[in-house]
Amino acid sequence: MSTNYILIDFENVQPKELSDLNAEHFRIIVFAGASQKKVPIALANALQPMGSRAEYIQITGNGPNALDFHIAFYIGWFAKQDKTAHFYIISKDQGFDPLIKHLKAKGIPVKRLPNVSSHPLIVSSNKVKPATKPSDANNISLIKSTNKKSTSEKIKTIIENLEQRGAKKPRTIKTLSNTINSLFPNKLSDKELTALIGALQNKKFITVSDLKKVLYPINK
Repeated sequence: MSTNYILIDFENVQPKELSDLNAEHFRIIVFAGASQKKVPIALANALQPMGSRAEYIQITGNGPNALDFHIAFYIGWFAKQDKTAHFYIISKDQGFDPLIKHLKAKGIPVKRLPNVSSHPLIVSSNKVKPATKPSDANNISLIKSTNKKSTSEKIKTIIENLEQRGAKKPRTIKTLSNTINSLFPNKLSDKELTALIGALQNKKFITVSDLKKVLYPINK
């Protein structure tokens, strides 16, 4: 699974619970302002078990966008080192959005979230199962989840991940299946994968050519 870089704007958002991020595919960087000299004990205790996968970066200077520039720099730094990385900026600051749009256009998957719990992998692991949309019934009725997640949540997670890939979306059924499998803790059966791909087609998110090539609408 690709490494998910969680870049926390600690001036804007102070998460109290990070235990859901204690997994090998997450790396957490907390960006603190120059005047933020302390962090809550609960946050420190949550990050400590993560070892080298978690770190603090205290910015220098007190300019109005100083922290934003630090986050932008480190996204570029990590993206150069890890070509498969996904980036999530945890902040309510909409000033990041033009940067995110530009990075996506360059093929770097970046998304801003208002809190850690909004991360798609965390949302997809939620055991609350929302109602299934009737339009997907023919495909998702084939799926018996081994991950204790509803099919509609799986589809949502898959679409969000693919949208973040920009121009680097999988272009064959095989690579799409591998990408979908990488998003969930337990390997999906061939029947589940076929049903999920069928649901993506029903939603007009993808089309599949006679040569098993995966195509995406222009606006995706």
